[in-house]
Amino acid sequence: MTDALTTQRKRLRFRSWHRGLKELDLLVGSFADDNLESFDAAQLTQFEKLLELPEPVLYAWLVGRAAPPAGLQNEVLELLLDYDYKPPAR
Repeated sequence: MTDALTTQRKRLRFRSWHRGLKELDLLVGSFADDNLESFDAAQLTQFEKLLELPEPVLYAWLVGRAAPPAGLQNEVLELLLDYDYKPPAR
């Protein structure tokens, strides 16, 4: 099971940093770097479902332009919405 979770974490981290929209890459990729190692299997599945959403939809939620529908609310989405992104130091 551990190997499967490790593989899933690596795949999700890659997908998080390669969404296509650079702003979303920074937000979601940084969130993934900070959280994936502590996520259990259920949380990884929730995160994977978030990554399947269209970029404009997820980005609108993250920047507060739109609210996610109640049916899509879950623990990982709440963590992502509350995530305090800190840009890398230059």
